[in-house]
Amino acid sequence: MNRRLLIILLSAFMVAAVCTFVVVRMVGARMSAAKPVASTSLVAAAKDIPLGTVLAAADLTKIQIVGQAPQGAIQDPKNAIGRGVISPIYSGEPILNSRLAPLGSGGGLAATIPQGMRAIAVKVDQVVGVAGFVTPGSRVDVLVTGVPPNGSGQPQTQARTILQDIDVLSAGTDIQRDASGKPQQVQVVNLLVTPEQAQVLTLASDEKIQLVLRNPLDNKVTPVLGTEMASLFSGGKAPEKQHIVRRVKARPPAFTIQVYNGAQKTEEKFASPGGKQ
Repeated sequence: MNRRLLIILLSAFMVAAVCTFVVVRMVGARMSAAKPVASTSLVAAAKDIPLGTVLAAADLTKIQIVGQAPQGAIQDPKNAIGRGVISPIYSGEPILNSRLAPLGSGGGLAATIPQGMRAIAVKVDQVVGVAGFVTPGSRVDVLVTGVPPNGSGQPQTQARTILQDIDVLSAGTDIQRDASGKPQQVQVVNLLVTPEQAQVLTLASDEKIQLVLRNPLDNKVTPVLGTEMASLFSGGKAPEKQHIVRRVKARPPAFTIQVYNGAQKTEEKFASPGGKQ
C-alpha cells in the first residue's frame, strides 16, 4: 500500500476518534446537568366506574405522572369520595372534577342532570320507542299527533314535531347504554330538557307522543311544518278548499195594470205565471 495513503487514513481515523470523544463528553455533561423532571401524584380509578356511581375509597387509587397535572385533576381522595359519577371512568384513568357531580348531590340519574336542565319521563311502547333502540345517550325528536283545539272549520288530525335533538338520559331504570347495542324494551324513557321544553311535553302528554331516533352527530335543528291527515290523500299537498256555488232562482217577470177611476190613476203589478206580460 502506498505509504502516503496509509498516513492519510490513519490521520482520518484519529480525527474521527477525537471528534467522537468530544461529542460524547459534551452530551454527557449536558445530561448530567439537566434537572430531573418532577412527577405528580393523582387520584385515579381503581376499576371501571359506571355512570351514576357514588365514589368510595375502594374505587380509587393513586398514580404518578411525569410533568404537570391535567387541569381539574383531583390529587386528594377526600375531594372525590362521596361524589356521583356523571360520565363513565375507566380503570387507571385520572379522575377530573368535570366527571363528578358536586358534593352532596348524590348519584344515580339526578347526578347526571346539568345545572339549569330537567329530566322528564315520557311513556313509550315497542313501536313508539323505535323497537327498543332508544337507549341512554341517544338523540331523538319528539312528535305529537292530535286534533288542534279551536281550529277554523272542520278540525283535522295533525302530526307536529315539537322538540328536536333531545338527549335520552335513561331507558326505564337503566342509565347505562348496553355495551352490545341490544334493544331494550322499556315503558318509560327520561329525556333531558329545559324547563320550557318540560312544559311543552307536559301539555303534549294528553296526545299521542312518538320518539324519532336520529344520528347522534346530526344536531341540526330546522323548522318542520305540521302534516294534516287530509294531505296523506292529496299527494302530500294540502287539499284545496271547495267553493260551493249556489244558484239563485230568478224571479218571474211581472206585468202592470193601470186602473182609471175618474181622474184618479192607479197601477197594480202582478206576477206572470208564464213569464210573459
